[in-house]
Amino acid sequence: MNKSDLFNLEGKTAIVTGGANGIGKATALLLAKHGASISIGDYNLEEAEKTAKEIQELGVNAIAVSCNVLKDEELVNLVDTTVNELGGIHILINNAGGGGGGRENPFKISVDDFKRVFDLNVFSAWRLSQLCVPHMKKAGYGSIVITTSMSSINKSPNMSAYAASKASVNHMAANLAHDFGPEVRINAVGPGATRTAALDRVLTPEIEEKMLANTPIKRLGTADDIAGAMLYFASPISEWVSGQTLFVNGGGEQTLE
Repeated sequence: MNKSDLFNLEGKTAIVTGGANGIGKATALLLAKHGASISIGDYNLEEAEKTAKEIQELGVNAIAVSCNVLKDEELVNLVDTTVNELGGIHILINNAGGGGGGRENPFKISVDDFKRVFDLNVFSAWRLSQLCVPHMKKAGYGSIVITTSMSSINKSPNMSAYAASKASVNHMAANLAHDFGPEVRINAVGPGATRTAALDRVLTPEIEEKMLANTPIKRLGTADDIAGAMLYFASPISEWVSGQTLFVNGGGEQTLE
């Protein structure tokens, strides 16, 4: 493979869920800078359109599609709209998700609360992958990346639903690699503590100091740090990598305790 081809995404189209802000936005911009056309699926259409405009200003095709990943009809519409407007699908960044990590007291949440976290983080990613893979196989190139979390391997209180869902993501990717190959690869990226709006809501100087005590690279992550791992999995450079989980965490472990 020529050096110029390792990260070349020209002629490729990527769907990025949760692409309006944070890690999703950073990933969408980075993939676009390497040549990919971008379809941003996000429940916040106004913010998604702003990100799409930023990408268009780079001279790259981009669209914004309203998408609540909890609604199957909106997942179907995201795929159909992307194919119709951008001509195909080669890359899927399953980034949208959520949960009540750190607030999931098992005596204060319900079974429905627990199930909703799996709907957000596991079932939506599985379904969207199912919808995209036929298009990827038709194109002869496919890479799916799912955002997991360090909580998938850490052990913390009040985290049972979120952590269990992200652990499921890791194992789901490892198994789907056998179903989707050889044309389509699937991997997961697990961020450590990353400076996003979600973390800023709970981060204090004291918590940050504790996090960095167990982090060899003495800073918290940025959205661009995580986007770099997404780019690696999306690009031809990782063409023999599938079913893997890559943790991007400064070499350490950060928890809210």
